[in-house]
Amino acid sequence: MLGKLDRELAFVQNALDLRARRQELLAANIANADTPNYKARDIDFASALRAAMGARGGRLALATTAPGHIGKAAGGAAAEVQYRTVLQPSLDGNTVDTDIERGHFAENAIHYQFLLERARGTFRSISSALESR
Repeated sequence: MLGKLDRELAFVQNALDLRARRQELLAANIANADTPNYKARDIDFASALRAAMGARGGRLALATTAPGHIGKAAGGAAAEVQYRTVLQPSLDGNTVDTDIERGHFAENAIHYQFLLERARGTFRSISSALESR
């Protein structure tokens, strides 16, 4: 029983971590919509979640770029940041399409809220089971 509960909570935790990371990237894209040569970035949520859950369902690891950074957690998987495909290039080299970014931002926020509700439902079920004993 605890293994099943642990897997469920690990899934929700990993998905929330990835959704939060994606929200940061999308917000940065929107904030830099007028920055010359800024390249829009995103993550492939589905493949990042599969990688995170395939690594024994542990927490997502931190990406390190310098020797002084906190080390990666064992068993975690980092979301690979990718550049978005340019649909309509601009003269200044910026690849951000604010309409697309806002749409992805809103969609990601809805998915994040769903995951929070799922976690709350899981905890509510646990609480209900414990109270009935």
